[in-house]
Amino acid sequence: MERVAGVLELLDRPVPPADRVASLADIDRLNEWFGGYALTLREIRRVAATVDEGDAFVAVDVGGGPAAFATRLVDWARSARRAIRVIVVERDTQTLALARPVCATYPEIRLVAADAAALPIRESAADIVTSALTLHHLEPAAAVASLREMAAVARRAVVVNDLLRARLAFGLVWLVTRLFRCHPISRHDGPLSVRRAYSAAELSTLARKAGITTLRVRAYPFLGRLVAVTA
Repeated sequence: MERVAGVLELLDRPVPPADRVASLADIDRLNEWFGGYALTLREIRRVAATVDEGDAFVAVDVGGGPAAFATRLVDWARSARRAIRVIVVERDTQTLALARPVCATYPEIRLVAADAAALPIRESAADIVTSALTLHHLEPAAAVASLREMAAVARRAVVVNDLLRARLAFGLVWLVTRLFRCHPISRHDGPLSVRRAYSAAELSTLARKAGITTLRVRAYPFLGRLVAVTA
């Protein structure tokens, strides 16, 4: 399956607020059910184990949307009695506005309006930088820039969690978005997202162009996911 380039998903365009809320809620549910959150959190927990428990663990979530993962990350840190600070970087201001009331009871989270390819965060400012379902929205040059930016900000690791571009994943996403009566935007964007995703080989090539030489990529075919980690 060749990658589809130069095509915008509906959520990459202006849409009515109610439609955006409904589609983002679908993404949240599917991330919860099919490993989107769990796979990233597993890597974060591994990296966090290497940080002194007396130090605040700093994470940056690039393309963090309405902070759905960030709040789960803070919930985990609180249950583990770990001090944590999370910076959510999101380009879409409408989506970022949805995160503000969600984060009202999460002082550990800071919201930043910025592009994934131009992070306004100083070098080595975070222990870990994560990106989930964001890279496939970027064309190769922007994807390389984003990976370079994430690697510069991360002291310990970068975790990229994205869709696996494969016929099985395409079929699963098409079926799930219909079986669970997802919003029409989700039914359109879900399968298209799979077709826009980068393969493991393509992601490795992008990483090398970004100056990243230590990258391990693992595919989860039955979850339709690809997870790449720099450490």
